[in-house]
Amino acid sequence: MKESAILLCDDVTVEFDGFKAVQGMNLKLEKGELRFLIGPNGAGKTTILDVICGKVRPSGGRVTFGKVDITKKKEHQIAELGIGRKFQAPSIFPSMTVSENLEIAMRQRRTVFATLFAKMAEEERSRIDGQLTMIGLQNKADWRAGGLSHGEKQWLEIGMMLLQEPEILLLDEPVAGMTDKETDKTGELLHEIARKRSIVVVEHDMEFVRNFASKVTVMHEGKLLKEGSMDEIQRDDRVAEVYLGKRRDADVSRSTA
Repeated sequence: MKESAILLCDDVTVEFDGFKAVQGMNLKLEKGELRFLIGPNGAGKTTILDVICGKVRPSGGRVTFGKVDITKKKEHQIAELGIGRKFQAPSIFPSMTVSENLEIAMRQRRTVFATLFAKMAEEERSRIDGQLTMIGLQNKADWRAGGLSHGEKQWLEIGMMLLQEPEILLLDEPVAGMTDKETDKTGELLHEIARKRSIVVVEHDMEFVRNFASKVTVMHEGKLLKEGSMDEIQRDDRVAEVYLGKRRDADVSRSTA
């Protein structure tokens, strides 16, 4: 693995009762890279995220994080090494304030109540304030998290993940259900995060991908179909056929498959 590469999936295969959800998939993620993973439903996108975070163990191949083989490690071990996974639905504490949610995330090894009643050091308060500013919720720190909009809840959970300082973030359809304004703000947030961390985003919103992706990986039937810039992806005959049948003249970027 090159020194700049932080994650390598090498010939990964996942089989469920004889069905191969992923077949010989290869993926290399560089440090500080924002990678979009796209493809039709059933292409194996979410399954490959499940493999990386340890939720699913592959039947073949290897996953390497830095210099560590994580193929057979458990979810909590992989999380401790520095890979954070966010699912589509936001996972927050709705009855607590935005600030309290971030505080809990920062001190996740303590119990919830011990965390809330422990006195915060100035450095910890500064970290939370900085995270509130990054996710755009500095004016809603004292709001109950359950009262936030859908997009704001997603940003809060991303902020909670960042306070645990992962090196890689795995995000599954982060802009699903967001307004156009929230979607654009999420894209800007991901670019800011990628200045210090690597991110893999599974996404179906092709407009979002076109606006914010630099490198895109296309999966189809559990395999790598194409990898490159969005322009390269849109010009590829195989990608056009997968998304749009044989209508080569149609614009892949408008597909919501």
